[in-house]
Order: sequence, then structure tokens, then C-alpha cells
Amino acid sequence: MTRILRAAALALFALAAGAASAAAPASAASATAADGVRLIHERLKIAPVLKGEFEQVKTLKGFRNPLVSKGEFLVARGQGVWWHTRQPFESTLVVTKTRLFTRNADGSASNLADATAQPGLQQVSELIFSLLAADLDALADKFTVAAQPVGSAGWSLVLTPRDPAIGKFLVRATLAGERDVQSVRIEEARGDTTQIRFTRQQPAAALAADEAARFQ
Repeated sequence: MTRILRAAALALFALAAGAASAAAPASAASATAADGVRLIHERLKIAPVLKGEFEQVKTLKGFRNPLVSKGEFLVARGQGVWWHTRQPFESTLVVTKTRLFTRNADGSASNLADATAQPGLQQVSELIFSLLAADLDALADKFTVAAQPVGSAGWSLVLTPRDPAIGKFLVRATLAGERDVQSVRIEEARGDTTQIRFTRQQPAAALAADEAARFQ
């Protein structure tokens, strides 16, 4: 499960989606932190479907130059996450509740994991959706949540793992945004960092037919 968590969560953190978010339990935060959580709920936009573009910069410990990739994403609540990299080379990664697979250039799919072989895949899927949606209630089960407002419309959210399986590879994740999640910073236990920036985000009430086909 740890291998799948790493492969999926670090590739997709993202981290942009729409899901109903509930406030974190009062016992998990001080009064000030709880105020920050409530403010994030007020500022976040709720959408069942969200698509847009991303730029990911990964800095590897011991290497001077970071790895930069760009592409587009689609997140649908209850369906999955579609992550299409255009640069520096084309690839597509899809995560659903039952499968984690790559989409090849000819349209065929190659399974990386399925729920039968990897029972933890559903937890991976739920974790990714929670992160991308900043679903604080769900995240509070696995992370210590520190939230605060930024300016008149922004917010930031720092997540420190409480789940030992996640803590094996993740030191912390920092999300920031306004009406949507705009950036995610991932700090790994081995010293690598990943910064993802989301742009041109478009919410929708439902998937179009061609978009739904991407998860099959």
C-alpha cells in the first residue's frame, strides 16, 4: 500500500476538485485554527467537476536542476482523477476508486494497480480527492491540519501526517488558494520536494460524455 500511496499521491497531489467540505472536529484544532478552517470553507468554491492546467516542478535531493512538467487535469467527484502530462513528454495517469492506470498513445490502457490486487487503492483515491478538494473533515483523519487566511480572499493549509503509512514518504503538504486550490507543495521524507501550480480552472456540474470516457 505504501508503494501505491507514493506513486499515486505524489504524482497527483493535487492535490483541484469539487467536493463538499465539512469543518474539522473542534478537538483537532485550537479556536484560532478552527476559525481558519471555517474561513477556508467559506472561500472555497464547491464543484462536482473541475478541469484546468498544471505546472509541476520537482526538486530531487542532490540534483541542481529541477524536473519541470506541464499538462492538464480533470477531477470528478465519485469518478476519479485524470492527469495528462504534455511536456516534456506525453503521458496520462488515471486514478479511480478501483483502478490506477496509464493511458497509452494508441488509446489502450495499462493497469498499474487495481482494487483486487491492492486493497489500499480506494484509500489512495479518497486521499487524493480530499487533498485536491481541501476536504478538511476527511483530511483531519490522517493529518494534523493547520489553516489560516491569507489576505482578503486567500488561504493556506498545512497538513502534517498522523497516519504512519503516509508519514513514511511525506513530511508535509502545503495547499494554498482562493476560490480553488491554486498550489500544492509536497515535502518528502527523503528530501525531495514537488511544487504544483494550477491555472485556468473551470468548474462544471457534470462530466461531458468524452470526459467520462477518460475514466474507463
